[in-house]
Amino acid sequence: MSTTEPSTHPPGPTSWAEVHSSAEFRELRRRLRVFVFPMTAGFLSWYLLYVLLADYAHGFMSVKVVGNINVGLVLGLLQFVSTFAITGLYVRYADRKLDPLADKIREEVEGEAR
Repeated sequence: MSTTEPSTHPPGPTSWAEVHSSAEFRELRRRLRVFVFPMTAGFLSWYLLYVLLADYAHGFMSVKVVGNINVGLVLGLLQFVSTFAITGLYVRYADRKLDPLADKIREEVEGEAR
């Protein structure tokens, strides 16, 4: 592309500064934080509890549940289950609350570029 051809892109920093300062973008960030911060705190607390139990509650973690499966193994596997559950919850939340607003912002920015 030569320097004499008009650009089809919006001006860089000024347009993005406007987008970042818009009420819709602030709302999008707020919605993301409403989900991410509590979910992160909950998961990290759950993980810390598991680590502390594994380190300081050997008797409890070694209690047999079925056959050779003990409480420690069950709680360890539940770490994986909780990770997948959080992922599913986030996808559902994003589909309902984040993506529609992000699409609207994107359409406005791309519409201005044309």
